[in-house]
Amino acid sequence: MRPGSAARQEMYRQIVRIRTFELLLQKAYLEGKTPVFNIAAGPLPGELHLSCGQEPVAVGICAHLRRSDALCGPHRQHHLALAKGLNVKKMTAEIFGKDTGLGHGRGGHMHLFDKDNRFGSSGTIGGGMPTAVGFALAFKKQHRDDIAVSVFGEGTTNQGAFHEAVNLAALWKLPVVFVCEDNAWGVSVHKRVSTPVPDNSMRAAAYGIPGAFIAENDPDKIYDVCGEAIARARRGEGPSLIEIQTDRLAGHFEGDAQAYRTQEELEAVKGRDCFTGYKQRLIAEGVLTEGEAQRMTADARREMEEAIAYARSSPYPKPEAALEHVFAK
Repeated sequence: MRPGSAARQEMYRQIVRIRTFELLLQKAYLEGKTPVFNIAAGPLPGELHLSCGQEPVAVGICAHLRRSDALCGPHRQHHLALAKGLNVKKMTAEIFGKDTGLGHGRGGHMHLFDKDNRFGSSGTIGGGMPTAVGFALAFKKQHRDDIAVSVFGEGTTNQGAFHEAVNLAALWKLPVVFVCEDNAWGVSVHKRVSTPVPDNSMRAAAYGIPGAFIAENDPDKIYDVCGEAIARARRGEGPSLIEIQTDRLAGHFEGDAQAYRTQEELEAVKGRDCFTGYKQRLIAEGVLTEGEAQRMTADARREMEEAIAYARSSPYPKPEAALEHVFAK
């Protein structure tokens, strides 16, 4: 299921959109937090987890998804949300804690939710995995060919939720694809000291389902392998487990000094950055021109600046509305 030229151009366009959004968001987040980092200062207090470097995972998966498919993401999920088609203005307003946001400012950046696009995320490690299984069970009972995708970090594979979700999905042959984003670091703990297998796709064998490992953060390979797994799920042939080797360009959260990573590793990660590498490959292969790439960059900049401006100008929720949109008696 190799991507054609149009699909590859669209994946690059989405990579540009995601990276542009996050760099502008990062700039807004750092307002008031320098020269001494103060996590409570500025228009975006609290933690912020950026997905810079992990964009290929999102674009390779979402190229195959319908609006009616479910995508359950982790706390680091801006790339997934944008690739799935969430309204960027409402999404940004939610991150800014504004009333015009997807959750009226109640969820923040780790808990983005959009029922129209069947997208949700959770700050709980592994929290989206049982949800994805629930979606898949509902789709199967309704005799639909919609599918669910659960995306999670490699550290999640050592949580109970991972094993329970994969076990039940395999037992009931549910239409769900489990995708592990392996950026090698669970906050500050490296995979080699937390996980006894070299890649988590090996764990698929324990549940009798297909497993695949994708190296080098390659959008084309991700498109190919995830496309096959998604098509398999749509045919009613059950779940798959995929691990994708990707890169976290920044720290676990903004402000993370990353003392646990060597300078050599950080330089190597920057050298593999998909943002420049994929563009160069597409131009070299005649799929993209420099002019087209520049137009995509300009369009993305305009779109994301408008989203940031919309979020800044939107009102905060009123204090008296604190109990609205929640389960309460």
